[in-house]
Amino acid sequence: MSLDRPLTILCVSSYEKGQEFIRTCKAIGCHVLLLTVEKFRHGDWPFECIDEVFTMPEELPLQGLIYAVSYAARSRPIDRIVALDEFDMENVSALREHLRIPGMGLTTVRYFRDKLAMRARAREAGILVPEFVHVLNYDNLREFMSRVPNPWLLKPRSQASGIGMKKIHYPDQLWHWLEQLGDQQSFYLLEQFVPGSVFHVDSVVSERSVAFAEAHAYGTPPLDTSHQGGVFTTRTLPREAEETKSLLQINRILLEGLGSVRGVTHAEFLKSHADGKFYFIEVAARVGGAYISDVIETATGISLWREWARLEVGAGNQPYQLPSPRSDYAGVILSLARQEHPDTSAYTDPEIICRVTKYHHAGFILKSQSPERIQQLLDFYATRFQADFVATQPVPDKPSS
Repeated sequence: MSLDRPLTILCVSSYEKGQEFIRTCKAIGCHVLLLTVEKFRHGDWPFECIDEVFTMPEELPLQGLIYAVSYAARSRPIDRIVALDEFDMENVSALREHLRIPGMGLTTVRYFRDKLAMRARAREAGILVPEFVHVLNYDNLREFMSRVPNPWLLKPRSQASGIGMKKIHYPDQLWHWLEQLGDQQSFYLLEQFVPGSVFHVDSVVSERSVAFAEAHAYGTPPLDTSHQGGVFTTRTLPREAEETKSLLQINRILLEGLGSVRGVTHAEFLKSHADGKFYFIEVAARVGGAYISDVIETATGISLWREWARLEVGAGNQPYQLPSPRSDYAGVILSLARQEHPDTSAYTDPEIICRVTKYHHAGFILKSQSPERIQQLLDFYATRFQADFVATQPVPDKPSS
């Protein structure tokens, strides 16, 4: 550290995640503070790496958060503030600006939280996006629905994982939902539904340059899994495939256009069944969920949480060097399970390197030197999971921890 004291980093999270980020900060030599919601005060945190824990009520208003953190700062220095979960990003950006702390500010964070803002900027950068319109002016909505074939997707501008999303098949259905939304309508957009295969690219960005990126293919599109239930899978794409090269190029152009300076990103793209072209769906300045970070670390040895911590602590003041990645392949299969503690002992392939132990979930992380073997196993297991484990529940209208 260049200071005459350890650098103090405040980690903010309304969810139980980011443990490796915290461990890395402590290993670097930071003084680590954790601010989380009251129900996670005694959660699965690496307390040996945390110097102080603070709690806040759920859905604490921003003004209250500013008061609380400013009060804490009276008696302790705070050098960095990081949101470990996407739903804390905007509040943390406001905190950074109020306390004048380095990191992503409110203007840039909108491009990684607001689906309307990110689509408009991506289109300006020359990236294909499905047709969309802001839910604001009714004449514009009528023109959109007369011009763009249905169905359409009504999407909240600042949610994730299909939360609050509705598929709209005809105009009267849209007007019904808008009546239900009332004054919240302007926080939504209406988008063309483009059938296709869905991919994601997960990146490490250092000083506006993509230092590392891995492209992956989902099995069933996440929107279908979240709304209809079923089995979630994703896998590393063959690295020399033209599809992979195209995705990495589009991802680089996207992140440059959005102004990403440093950190990690999770971007999703769709390959249209109709024209075979890639379309941008959304991007977040966070580590991907659903064990995606574990898939990447299994295949490459690169921990996105660890690299993100290094970048946040360094804040561009010291050179960043990515560890040398491996070139294995990995995948994950995951489903909600009928059983509280599913028995997966009948699955014995040596490619299974980790079994998910989460309550009412079944899943594995797989590793192989062959991308074809990973895909073969995921396809086979997806069919078996339907019979052995799969349960469903309605997608929530808002996030729950």
